[in-house]
Amino acid sequence: METGTGLTRALIAAVEHKCDLINMSYGEPTLLPDYGRFVDLVNEVVNKYRLIFVSSAGNSGPALSTVGAPGGTSSSIIGVGAYVSPAMAAGAHSVVEPPPEGLEYTWSSRGPTADGDLGVCISAPGGAVAPVPTWTLQGRMLMNGTSMASPSACGGIALLISAMKAEGIPVSPYSVRIALENTSIPVGGLPEDKLTAGQGLMQVDKAYEYIQRSQDLSCVCYQIKVNQSGKSTPISRGIYLREATACQQSTEWAVQVEPRFHDDASKLDQLVPFEECIELRSSNNAVVRAPEYLLLTHNGRTFNVVVDPSNLADGLHYYEVYGIDCKASWRGPLFRIPITITKPKAVLNRPPLVSFSKMSFLPGHIERRYIEVPLGASWVEATMRTSGFDTSRRFFVDTVQLCPLRRPIKWESVVTFSSPTAKSFDFPVVGGQTMELAIAQFWSSGMGSHETTIVDFEIVFHGIGVNRTEVVLDGSEAPIRIEAEALLASERLVPTATLNKIRVPFRPTEAKLCTLPTNRDKLPSGKQILALTLTYHFKLEDGGEVRPHIPLLNNRIYDTKFESQFYMISDTNKRVYAMGDCYPASSQLPKGEYTLRLYLRHDNVQYLEKMKQLVLFLERNLEEKDVIPLNFFSEPDGPVMGNGTFKYSILVPGIKESFYLSPPNKDKLPKCSSQGSVLLGAISHGKLSYAGEGKNPQKNPVSYQISYVVPPSKIDEDKGKGSSSASTKPMAERLQEEVREAKIKVFGSLKQDSDEDRSEWKKLAQSLKSEYPKYTPLLVKILESLLSRSNIADKIHYYDKCLVEVFPFILFCALLPCNSSRLLNVANLNYLQRYNMVISAADEVIDSIDADELAKLFSLKADPEDEDSEKNKKKMETTRDQLAEALYQKGLALAEIESIKGEKPSALAASEAVSSDLRSDLFEENFKELTKWVDVKSSKYGTLYVLRERRFGRLGTALKVLNDMIQDDGEPPKKKFYEMKLSLLDEIGWNHLSTYERQWMHVRFPPSLPLF
Repeated sequence: METGTGLTRALIAAVEHKCDLINMSYGEPTLLPDYGRFVDLVNEVVNKYRLIFVSSAGNSGPALSTVGAPGGTSSSIIGVGAYVSPAMAAGAHSVVEPPPEGLEYTWSSRGPTADGDLGVCISAPGGAVAPVPTWTLQGRMLMNGTSMASPSACGGIALLISAMKAEGIPVSPYSVRIALENTSIPVGGLPEDKLTAGQGLMQVDKAYEYIQRSQDLSCVCYQIKVNQSGKSTPISRGIYLREATACQQSTEWAVQVEPRFHDDASKLDQLVPFEECIELRSSNNAVVRAPEYLLLTHNGRTFNVVVDPSNLADGLHYYEVYGIDCKASWRGPLFRIPITITKPKAVLNRPPLVSFSKMSFLPGHIERRYIEVPLGASWVEATMRTSGFDTSRRFFVDTVQLCPLRRPIKWESVVTFSSPTAKSFDFPVVGGQTMELAIAQFWSSGMGSHETTIVDFEIVFHGIGVNRTEVVLDGSEAPIRIEAEALLASERLVPTATLNKIRVPFRPTEAKLCTLPTNRDKLPSGKQILALTLTYHFKLEDGGEVRPHIPLLNNRIYDTKFESQFYMISDTNKRVYAMGDCYPASSQLPKGEYTLRLYLRHDNVQYLEKMKQLVLFLERNLEEKDVIPLNFFSEPDGPVMGNGTFKYSILVPGIKESFYLSPPNKDKLPKCSSQGSVLLGAISHGKLSYAGEGKNPQKNPVSYQISYVVPPSKIDEDKGKGSSSASTKPMAERLQEEVREAKIKVFGSLKQDSDEDRSEWKKLAQSLKSEYPKYTPLLVKILESLLSRSNIADKIHYYDKCLVEVFPFILFCALLPCNSSRLLNVANLNYLQRYNMVISAADEVIDSIDADELAKLFSLKADPEDEDSEKNKKKMETTRDQLAEALYQKGLALAEIESIKGEKPSALAASEAVSSDLRSDLFEENFKELTKWVDVKSSKYGTLYVLRERRFGRLGTALKVLNDMIQDDGEPPKKKFYEMKLSLLDEIGWNHLSTYERQWMHVRFPPSLPLF
């Protein structure tokens, strides 16, 4: 889909290449019309650089107020609806009997916008047999949508531009737009049809004549700002009376008309002399009253309009106040103030039920009903019955509600009736807000049949009002009191709540702000776009689906002031597992450590500076075994006492009922939950009336979000107490032990970057070993420090002496003209010394542990009720792990020495009568000792097992074990395993598999992260 970065770069390129016309067939719903960063940039390229921007209105019809952003919601963009002509119906869609007149496609989005603008500017053919990519295995196919109508309109506009340039007429989006609007053929005969098709079907020839006739007039557009008298906000672009209270009395509106010239217009030659005598006309003076005349200058004028819908019938009404040039009435309306009134029907009966009977439908016909949803309603159960037809019928059933600063609340269903029957629906609603019910027979459904479809539609409102819709459990043991009531009719109160997601917050570990250097990121105004890259690190203990979530930015492309948002999730190997934009999707990730980079763009450094500590959430669905159902109680102490469980009740209007929602048991919290994370789920209170009929007993009609803030983990009661043996020690002895542990901790943190540091470290190690002889934790820390310094822990091994870290130096030495063998020996000697130091350190760890005593202790079963026994068991497990790690690292070092010196294993040496020194036997002895304590085929110790099999020439076994390690690891791939696999494949001689794996290495281990 489109991205903010791509849209901005496209505008920059259009200006750079001096384009005249832009088409864009993307769009989506928006919470604020004519708002956002992209809209601001479009306004600039249209007003300053004279580009004509055309875009699709959307495919979310047939309900009103479904136009999408930016095509149907932005003043600077020509929004295009989709029209189907009789010829298109016959030739492209191959219908049996084409309609006698053209009409708008059923799914084409309709206006008005939430702020009253018409939404759809014009209509154009919205279907075509068009070329398609060859992967579809066909050359062309039938396609339809406003995405087809918009480029169709662009083709006609391109003809106009070509003619204007040929005749030397200045090209202006203002003059082209007014020519298109004032020469279009109306679609439909009703005033409200303009909400569907705009001003009508575009006529290129008539528009060309209009432009020719008006070429000497000023290129100007008229900006309309409307607000209700006595109110400063909100500022709108039309008058939209939708709610019941607004339709019951007369209201006065202040309308400001401001002529707008292109930015390069001359102030003295064009702005100062501009003056027009405007005649204001109302399409219905009984409902909309406006002044008769207006003298309009460059600074604009304000006048009042009075709208009186009190005497109108229920339903949809559309009017206009438009301005005509008194001196040139042939120009048609210079500006229009659209006035849309959707007077809803009140639901007064109890139980609240409304029905619409015997509605007649033919192909393409739409019935709209407006209903004042009763206060207290939260869901609807509806039934649609059809009769009187022969062939199958296809219907679109849509409902739309508008709430301030929210996207339109839309429910839709496409239903096909093969025979007269009934269908049931249920969907949530917002009480107190007008709901539009739009029922449309699809434009081509029933073509060829002259039977009229009769539809009866019944709506029953239900609702349970609660004092808390979105519930937040703060992590304490206190239950939440919920108060419920039924305002409309008796309802079954059956509360259910579950927690099935976890959301973990993260702060960025790094924030990098930079200026983007390329011209494609330089705005036409000359300002360079800035980029902020935020880096987040997280670790997954178990694999699963993860979804990033940024509440401030997500789910908005056009109605956001930030230009772009993009993220990538990569592992420690720089392999990208997922990427996304404002609509993040869940991605399957194996366990391991990951980096998420978030990329934000804007040309204002202050905005980006405020985002440097942006909180990001990672959401995961809990496994089925971890989903937490919550309990309800009728008593405040019920969660503790375990009595007074609340199951269900019958709510009677006028009587409230309360119950308590219990927080989850702390023992049932998932392991991945930590302090600060939030468990999410849903809570519902009602039940569908037909749930008991077996249709869908588990379905809840409407649900709300519930969240639980994870509190701090419980304090370990044993922590800080110390064991019984420790508590009997003298204070002086305990102090000495604390000092010893502190010294070892500080010693382990010492760096060894220089020769001086290493020399000092060696002295300290000797001193500590003298002070604490045969103390295993100290010796383990020394071994870890040596491994860190020599960088040979879990090394990659090549049996053919091509060690990864030694080979570059060996190659350098081999290329020298002289003394190369001496330098090579020095390099090998240096590595041999390092490995010998590791072996000595590992031997000290091994010698400090009494293996026989450890084995005896493991042979005894610990008493789980004995505190000291359990602590001793944990201590033994730690000691065993330390012993195994020392044996493992010793084995690796022995193998490295053997590889450098070119020695052969004792088994192979004996068969070939080659002498071998004692060191070759040490590897096998060490390996056998390791097998006593751990599974040597596991991913942690498997490298040593592979080396052993390789030493004995069992290459196939080594490869099998290595493959098992790779598959069973469950983490992002480790490069050392795959490089060892390549070495084995080369040694076996399987070149085809080796080539295949080498190609995959570029995917598994890319050299760098991709650019945004």
